[in-house]
Amino acid sequence: QVQPVESGGGLVQAGGSLRLSCAASGSIFSISVMGWYRQAPGKQRELVAKITSSGRTIYADSVKGRFTISRDNAKNTVALQMNSLKPEDTAVYSCNTELTFGGEYWGQGTQVTVSA
Repeated sequence: QVQPVESGGGLVQAGGSLRLSCAASGSIFSISVMGWYRQAPGKQRELVAKITSSGRTIYADSVKGRFTISRDNAKNTVALQMNSLKPEDTAVYSCNTELTFGGEYWGQGTQVTVSA
């Protein structure tokens, strides 16, 4: 099993920045992809960004150019730097880990609120 634990998040004004971090523990040798998803009230959970162990990244169109995902394989951490935040970025952000041989684990989530 893998236990992802998020930190960061909070309240920020539009145009501001926040940094989310996620540290994975447990069967970390089996992690292939780490990523961030978000879910706003009344909406489905959506991918924000994810990164493979080799550093290949995928971003949602809505965050391209504003958010940057990074990963430290040695420390089993993934971070999401969020700049130029907009009110529509308000959501619960969750860390996700995909395992090499199938399966995934989720963190408990952290609230990000962007005020207009």
